Amino acid sequence: MKPLRIKIVFLLAFLAVGCSSTKLVSTWKNPETVSFDAYKVLVVGMTQDEEVRIEFETSLVNRLKEKGVESVRSIDLFDVEFTSSEKSEEELSEVEQQLLDKGFDAILFTKIVGTENRKSFRQRMNNLGQMYERFSTDYLEHQNIFYDSEYYESFNVYNAETSLYCICVDKERELIWRGNLDVPEPVNMEKTIASYIKRIADAMQEEDVIF
Repeated sequence: MKPLRIKIVFLLAFLAVGCSSTKLVSTWKNPETVSFDAYKVLVVGMTQDEEVRIEFETSLVNRLKEKGVESVRSIDLFDVEFTSSEKSEEELSEVEQQLLDKGFDAILFTKIVGTENRKSFRQRMNNLGQMYERFSTDYLEHQNIFYDSEYYESFNVYNAETSLYCICVDKERELIWRGNLDVPEPVNMEKTIASYIKRIADAMQEEDVIF
């Protein structure tokens, strides 16, 4: 393969990978907050999949601890009974007070808020940059575009949201910061979670929130 074609192949491969990564869509920061330092954070990942919840909360807690911020997984604080039934506003107020009594001053809350279905076309990496000298060769190689129902593959993009809430003493328990991200349907859950946490941590650091 000629050098130019090698470059084209790797460029397209890079773009294909880049397009599938977690993407920060928007952020919002309370205009009354210049910076916010948290000393003890409760990390909440809202999902029915306990394995994903454990992986996400553990990874985010580890990231916070690396930055010197004490943090606790909600899965270590909320029992199964708490998350298996609907709670009232009064009950959640009691939980917030209990957190305050235990020295927490912030909650970092992540959830999926929507799903979009998108389509992409399947590519064979060994044919990227291939130059076909005859129409028949080109046609035969790609004629499945007409009849292969899986040539255009459907996949989900999840709209996720991470919110930072203050539960500080003598202050309103208010929203400090929020980030919205698009997350492609995970192929490797561990890498997807790592990518998500990196995007969130970088965005919060840029805006002087926690990090």
